[in-house]
Amino acid sequence: MGVMQIVLGPRHRPPLKKPVWIIVLLSLFCMLLISAYVYPRKSYSACYVFSSRGCKALTDWLPPMPAREYTDQEIASRVVIKEILSMPPTQSRNPKLAFMFLTRGSLPFEKLWHKFFHGHEGRFSVYVHASKEKPVHVSRYFLNQDIHSEKVVWGKISMVDAERRLLANALNDPDNQHFVLLSDSCVPLYKFDYVYNYLIDTNISYIDSFEDPGPHGNGRFSEHMLPEIEMRDFRKGAQWFSVKRQHALIVMADSLYYSKFRDYCKPGLDGRNCIADEHYIPTFFSMIDPGGIANWSVTHVDWSEAKWHPKSYRAQDVTYELLKDITSINTSVHVTSDERKERQVRPCLWNGVQRPCYLFARKFYPEALDNLMLLFSSYQTI
Repeated sequence: MGVMQIVLGPRHRPPLKKPVWIIVLLSLFCMLLISAYVYPRKSYSACYVFSSRGCKALTDWLPPMPAREYTDQEIASRVVIKEILSMPPTQSRNPKLAFMFLTRGSLPFEKLWHKFFHGHEGRFSVYVHASKEKPVHVSRYFLNQDIHSEKVVWGKISMVDAERRLLANALNDPDNQHFVLLSDSCVPLYKFDYVYNYLIDTNISYIDSFEDPGPHGNGRFSEHMLPEIEMRDFRKGAQWFSVKRQHALIVMADSLYYSKFRDYCKPGLDGRNCIADEHYIPTFFSMIDPGGIANWSVTHVDWSEAKWHPKSYRAQDVTYELLKDITSINTSVHVTSDERKERQVRPCLWNGVQRPCYLFARKFYPEALDNLMLLFSSYQTI
């Protein structure tokens, strides 16, 4: 009987269904997360695909960026800044406010400022930077207070240079403890004593600074500012600051961050319309001492018309009601320039207590002087 040989052929299994679509989706998601981590965000719209909280929800979830090695210039700069901030405030038996006027020529509201200063001699100093023509003064408080001035061009670093020039001159007086930058269209909203106590009796600087992801904010950032300044550090704000002495010294000591804005923040550079005076001081102090600034300015300006320049007030606009409306504002509002037009609202806190935000206001036409002079006597009741 022959032996039957059984030849076993290869065993066939039914093909498995591979979840290809799941693998593809997971790969895409991982790529998106890696991209969000590696590359700085340019737009907020894509972030809302994943979360109603936007990019912040993703960046909160992701691990922190590894700390980079500082450059030699950064190390030196940070040492100087740290030393100045750790210094105890200069003790003065007669602390003064330094009023620094940045103007093109004569001051149209000098008579009003004379009325504001009168009777408070020894508690303030005045400095005038006139960029176009020598001012003609009508008040004794302004006589011989002109400093060496240079030409100032709107939007360029020369505006920041003028601010630093004013600070340098004002710092020569050791009694000056707070430094207020004002324009020729600025007017006071309160009597002197109120302004003096508001600024002297606090330990912060009133620097306007907020994050704007839109074209008029982060859209002006230049990668040439890297590595010292990153897009996440970039801030915007009004130039009209009021700073304590420590911060004034830091501005004068800075060369590293100033040079970044001098070289890479200018109109037309790389197709961007970067305005140095709107970004240098807000960005600088947001980086080096964010807890030491208020993030709003004590000078009111109305941008509600959404134009390149703020609303200006003519003689017929200047009424008791207008001044009362401005002095009743106790929250600071910023609106981003992106498509979302996000309103950022924060209370104006003075030593932890909510108070009116503004001590000064602009822009007023010279024709408004007479009405302002008439209303000055009612300032204390506004």
